Amino acid sequence: MVVAEGKRWRFAMVCSSNMNRSMEAHSQLGRAGLDVESYGTGTHVKLPGPSLHEPNVYDFGTPYGAIYDDLRRKDPDLYKRNGLLPMLKRNTSVKLAPQRWQDNAGDGVFDMIMTFEERVFDLVVEDMNNREPKLMKSVPIINMDVKDNHEEAGVGAKLAVELCQKLEAIDGDWEEIIDDLITGFEKQHKRRLAYSIAFY
Repeated sequence: MVVAEGKRWRFAMVCSSNMNRSMEAHSQLGRAGLDVESYGTGTHVKLPGPSLHEPNVYDFGTPYGAIYDDLRRKDPDLYKRNGLLPMLKRNTSVKLAPQRWQDNAGDGVFDMIMTFEERVFDLVVEDMNNREPKLMKSVPIINMDVKDNHEEAGVGAKLAVELCQKLEAIDGDWEEIIDDLITGFEKQHKRRLAYSIAFY
């Protein structure tokens, strides 16, 4: 794919529940002026509950504001202390509700898809491979493992912004330099990236 000078890339950030890692990246990419959407690959949106065996489970599409109100009603102290209420407040300023990657075909074509967990990467690759390519437009799917906590999500999002800016700045065919770009990024940040190429 040849990128015309000044072409805007469209980025997708994907984690499991479209709550923490993908939303922190969505927020930071948006603030950096990049064109970005975000998704989760899970069956449901799962958030920590009062114990490991009692998660809070919601359907994708449930507004972040409604989840915020529900948790605040259940136990405001617990969910403020564990960071869920501040996280949901941040999410409401980014978009309305969590979206599921597997249901997003109508959202159009992305120039790069980034995941934050190997299992999520595998699900996105599988989903893209199951779609019938119509445009024969290649898209890199890049995974960078990021622990699912607020601090690591912030670090991962900063790195995602840097990687996306490097990609958008490529003059010419990204497929020719993606290996070198990823190797350089890994050395610079001591992070291992995996990537695959899929087609729209």
